[in-house]
Amino acid sequence: MNEQNSSFSIKEWNENDRPREKLIVKGKNSLSDAELIAVLVGSGNRNESAVALSKRILASVDHDINKLGRLSVKQLMTFKGIGEAKAVSIVAGLELGRRRKEDITPIPKINSSKDAYQLFDLVIGDLEHEEFWVLYLNNANKVLQQKQISVGGKTGTLVDVRVVFRNALEYGATSMIIAHNHPSGSVQPSTSDKELTQKLKQAGVSLDIKVLDHLIIGEKSYFSFADESIL
Repeated sequence: MNEQNSSFSIKEWNENDRPREKLIVKGKNSLSDAELIAVLVGSGNRNESAVALSKRILASVDHDINKLGRLSVKQLMTFKGIGEAKAVSIVAGLELGRRRKEDITPIPKINSSKDAYQLFDLVIGDLEHEEFWVLYLNNANKVLQQKQISVGGKTGTLVDVRVVFRNALEYGATSMIIAHNHPSGSVQPSTSDKELTQKLKQAGVSLDIKVLDHLIIGEKSYFSFADESIL
């Protein structure tokens, strides 16, 4: 069969070059990022192997796995050889990795805005739409629950104050840290961000539930209302 017209599936490669077999024989740590993605992809296209295709995809995001995790199914499907099923596999694989990281890096007690940022960044740091989350804390500033409150678009999300405090009462929280992300990357608070912060702070007074901070999460950076003394 003419090599140019053949389909470069993993099964057709030399055994030492097969990512799946390499993982089994040499272990997961022996695989490069491109080889791991190739396992998810399964096969390439008529002109390139799954590994070559994976390298091309990685190159498009400067070999940054976090940037790759932000690509949508539709964006991945723009690459020749990536159909919907393969795109879904990549997105699902990276999401599992993100969740595993979240599970193994708990911060049971919040001592600073940086501690809170590390928790929020895991869930909303790389999203292309806005989400609003709350950390519910006890008297010792230990995390009782991390809860998503709302999901919005690229420029905002609506927050129901009643839901925020209903959850606080359910979890027995005495304080909370609120946060949302800015997909634009800018972490400067808007007028509506400031108004929402004050609204939640005032609502907590009658229930004796303190809003300790409001974080705006950007790409690898954050803004803390408490640190800036504007809470």
